[in-house]
Amino acid sequence: MEEKLISRLESAVTRLESLSAGGFSGGGEISRDASAAGPSIAAFDDLISQYVNNVISVAENIGGQVLDISKIIEEAFNVQKELLVEISQTQKPDTAGLVAFLKPLNDVVAKLCALTEGRQSEFFNHQKTGADSIAALMWIAYTGKNCGMSMPTAHVEESWNMSEFYSNKILVEYKNKDPNHVEWVKVLKELFIPGLKDYVKAHYPLGPVWNASGKTIATNRGGPPPPQAPAAAQSSSSRPQQGMSAVFDEINSGKSVTSGLRKVTADMKSKNRTDRSGVVCVAQKESHAKKPSVTKTGPPKFELQLGRKWVVENQIGQKELVIDDCDAKQTIYVYGCQNSVLQVIGKVNNITLDKCSKMGLVFEDVVAACELVNCNSTEVQCQGVAPTISIDNTEGCQLYLSKYSLETSITTAKSEVNVLVPASEAGGDWIEHPLPVQYIHVYKDGQIVTTPMDHSGG
Repeated sequence: MEEKLISRLESAVTRLESLSAGGFSGGGEISRDASAAGPSIAAFDDLISQYVNNVISVAENIGGQVLDISKIIEEAFNVQKELLVEISQTQKPDTAGLVAFLKPLNDVVAKLCALTEGRQSEFFNHQKTGADSIAALMWIAYTGKNCGMSMPTAHVEESWNMSEFYSNKILVEYKNKDPNHVEWVKVLKELFIPGLKDYVKAHYPLGPVWNASGKTIATNRGGPPPPQAPAAAQSSSSRPQQGMSAVFDEINSGKSVTSGLRKVTADMKSKNRTDRSGVVCVAQKESHAKKPSVTKTGPPKFELQLGRKWVVENQIGQKELVIDDCDAKQTIYVYGCQNSVLQVIGKVNNITLDKCSKMGLVFEDVVAACELVNCNSTEVQCQGVAPTISIDNTEGCQLYLSKYSLETSITTAKSEVNVLVPASEAGGDWIEHPLPVQYIHVYKDGQIVTTPMDHSGG
């Protein structure tokens, strides 16, 4: 009890010192008067003192890259605190203004995502856990029920759930090896759940509370606003289109290509079914259709589980798969599919392709990320906005970005990736940018200097 009291007093002193010192670590100019430190800011300081400091304390017992990850998480929380102070003094911005406002936080998030790029380190699972969980701080971007995000509290919980795939790997690896790593996962989870989740629920359940009579935000730092109805990028490459590239071109052509696609109807949703099993299986709706072959890993699946997670598994040679009855709270998991194409119409939270080969994916918008893991010969086209596209241990990925997704953060690890972007002129060819997979390491001036190997045309 005495230690907690001392900790809270130290936190209060730190707040008073910061208020008198002024300044903004995120790069903005904020008036740091006493009125800015309202109950919500004081509670956020307590969140940092109680939970973030626990993460740092445990990470110091491990050191190295785990400590680096933890310090970036600490930095992100400090930046969010500064943004919350600014919100109390600022009018609600438009979309472009919001992009400019969130730039300091986005920069820190990008710093953590950058650690997952390139050659996988010994602590890759820690890096991914940190990078995925830190997305919870983007609850601050919630602007209303039509903004495409889950409510702030739900967003925090969903972001941690995304990171559990990697955090569970840490628990398994270090269970009987090093208890410090197990404890690190424990305190990191406590930071987000219940820590950040309870904080948001108590102070900002409906999103940030802007000051109607406050200052305005300049938009010159921001990028283009996300599209209301993103148009499909047009491809007119002089190279002959074959395989999935031809399918992509057909989808982009504007023709009535969805007429034969597999769709989910109202009677297939969990809430409308008599069995109430929580699983909607397309095979039940199309029992008269020819069933795809069963792979060694299991039967094919195409179903919505508990209204939250689409599962597409073991689809072989199915090039007319489509999910068009989805929302921003749902995730899509595609596993073990071969020689197939999936089109996602609308906005979802997250898309993951795992152990797929010769697979094509066309999607519009994702709230969190699109991830490829252990795939071969894949083609992915983003027609709208995706904050992050992660490609891990994947050979031969063609990634097509629309004009709306050019600011996407792309992370790669042990993967061969070509990124294709639309030409600046209308109707121009795709411009290809191979991402480096080989690096040159030189010992220079007392340290190892690493540079990517250039790709040169023959």
